[in-house]
Amino acid sequence: MIKTYSKGMYYVDGKFIDENQLKAYNFSEDALADAYKGTMAYSILSAHNTAGETKKGDLLRLRFDALASHDITYVGIIQTAKASGLKEFPIPYVLTNCHNSLCAVGGTINEDDHVFGLSAAKKYGGIFVPPHQAVIHTYMRECMSGCGKMILGSDSHTRYGALGTMAVGEGGPELVKQLLCRTYDIKYPDVVAINLKGKPRRGVGPQDIALAIIGEVFASGFVKNKVMEFVGEGVKSLPVEYRNGIDVMTTETTCLSSIWRTDDEEIKNYYAVRGRLNDYKEIKPAPLAYYDAVVEVDLSKAEPKIALPFHPSNVYNLKDVIENPYDILSEAEKKGNELLGSKNVKFRLTDKIKDGKVIVQQGIIAGCAGGTYDNIYEASSILADASTGNDAFTLSIYPSSTPVFYDLLKKGAIEKLVDAGVNVKTAFCGPCFGAGDVPNNNALSIRHTTRNFESREGSKPGNNQIASVALMDARSIAATAKNGGVLTAATDIDYDDSIPSFDYDSRIYERRIYNGWGKAQPENELHYGPNIKDWPPVIALTDNILIKLAAVINDPVTTTDELIPSGETSSYRSNPLKLAEFALSRKVPEYVGRAKAIASQQKELEGGKLPEEYAKALESAGVTLKGSVSIGSGVYAVKPGDGSAREQAASCQRVLGGSCNIAKEYATKRYRSNLINWGMIPFLSEEKYSDGEIIIVQGVKEAIEKGETTFASKAVADGKVRDITLRIDPLTADERDIIADGCLMNYYKNRNNG
Repeated sequence: MIKTYSKGMYYVDGKFIDENQLKAYNFSEDALADAYKGTMAYSILSAHNTAGETKKGDLLRLRFDALASHDITYVGIIQTAKASGLKEFPIPYVLTNCHNSLCAVGGTINEDDHVFGLSAAKKYGGIFVPPHQAVIHTYMRECMSGCGKMILGSDSHTRYGALGTMAVGEGGPELVKQLLCRTYDIKYPDVVAINLKGKPRRGVGPQDIALAIIGEVFASGFVKNKVMEFVGEGVKSLPVEYRNGIDVMTTETTCLSSIWRTDDEEIKNYYAVRGRLNDYKEIKPAPLAYYDAVVEVDLSKAEPKIALPFHPSNVYNLKDVIENPYDILSEAEKKGNELLGSKNVKFRLTDKIKDGKVIVQQGIIAGCAGGTYDNIYEASSILADASTGNDAFTLSIYPSSTPVFYDLLKKGAIEKLVDAGVNVKTAFCGPCFGAGDVPNNNALSIRHTTRNFESREGSKPGNNQIASVALMDARSIAATAKNGGVLTAATDIDYDDSIPSFDYDSRIYERRIYNGWGKAQPENELHYGPNIKDWPPVIALTDNILIKLAAVINDPVTTTDELIPSGETSSYRSNPLKLAEFALSRKVPEYVGRAKAIASQQKELEGGKLPEEYAKALESAGVTLKGSVSIGSGVYAVKPGDGSAREQAASCQRVLGGSCNIAKEYATKRYRSNLINWGMIPFLSEEKYSDGEIIIVQGVKEAIEKGETTFASKAVADGKVRDITLRIDPLTADERDIIADGCLMNYYKNRNNG
């Protein structure tokens, strides 16, 4: 179904050719050298680049057309921007309330955040989407996307490429920069063509295509930090919501962004139905375009897929799991237990096999990936005149917006679902990150959502609690529900797959959503609940740093869910110190205590006394430090930062006194950016480390300010000293200044006061 080509290829009049085939064309050397400018990505990036002419390899300084945040992230962003001099939102900024919608959790905490968000939208001129109206990405698709636009969101699944909009998910500080009229700075990215061919058959949905791509490219990093550009005749065979469903999952490949060709009636009609035809235009590659790599996808050969715990890339053909459950589930079970590495919990999948069949305890269709009109309508067709049964299996479906819910209601789909025993709920992102519909311990939940990491969905391995999520398409989830929880592929079900056209009613939003864009009310006061706290002071970088490792993680990949858990911690995202108490709690429970102890040693140093263990380390290493010194905690992980864009994965370490991360590589650009924006040095190293090891980095501030990328350092453990070399990938001038100042807030504060 999928072939990858790692060598660059030219796209000529809709066909891919290699350099040898170029002889048949009479392209000039200049035309070939500039062929990279023929991509859709180039045309959009160059239109948003404020740094002058856009060239491959150059640093881009991008300004976006709109911003998006939800109620887990917008409080911290606005608080940071306010402390840095924010007066008014300079571009449309949408504040949605789709993550912390369960307002009974934590007392008044979540609803206080919503009230703060509305007051901020009034004060600074923003757009406020109340709880249960829409999930963040559905609203942005419906109301804010536009062909040729760029949108930045503080959620990793900020993807609207199928609608001609290049969108990027980043940590909150990057949105702060946009709010303060600064830029998003990246090196011009590689562009990888996703060449779609053919047409999928009935029962194969967008999640099946997405999982197939993720399974092929994730482990190798084939598209990491690159732009995925969807081309080929197969694009036009897909309905628009089908494209959206594939597109939103590109986040799980670790790509930077995505863009699709829009030169067809499907996309034009999407904008026309929503009264936004002015936001439509044709986008397609030029007659000559160059791609750095190519992924070829034959849609006609696609099969229903399942991503078994604990990653979207752990992909199998659903048919193979159904026909050979013991071997495949045993393999996944073994890998899962190796990943968990915990004596407190035993992860099991093979016990779900009964009489040769895989029995599932729960199904969920929800969010920006699963809760679309097409997915839910087709699920209702599969479940028409059926029953999900009255045993342990349950199915819950969350339409992704009120307009989607309303039209499904009018078309009779909701009636069919309720009649079949489905729980139909309001727009909510909780099933994607572990807040809502948490399965029972040791249960297997199949979900058309975005992720299935081991520390989500209520799992607390340290407390002997584990719940397992497998990702599947809505169609096969509905087929499984029809079969009473017996794992079933939708291709094995006979049903009517026709979908009536979607009718959008704009009055739903007009009557409920606050749109204050361009109408800032500076006299309006921000409304603070008791849980909303300012960021604590953060110290600037000193001439030398002494790092004590408070956590050493040797897993192949460390997700942001492991760095700061989702789910129950969401209520504390507006309270930096209280949230920090959960840092690494599911991976290294000792981390917070260790980090606090190291922070107390920094207080000793500020009082004029160098703690004895650091004095001994310096003596053993034969080092005399000149200039200022600070003590900070550090985290070593092989490949940290896969998953969510949440800045708190870094900020929690920082408020506990963290000064750096050390890694073999960073899983995503956004996590590295979060470290930098919180003043932590993103070191790289091939060495092995141990808990409590002290690392001495001399002259680090001067070296960073000069743009140096290697740091000869000393590591001391149990009196033994070794020479190590720490590295960093090149930093921009602004990034160097942010680290030197201690964090982005300090950076702006220093310049505003200057």
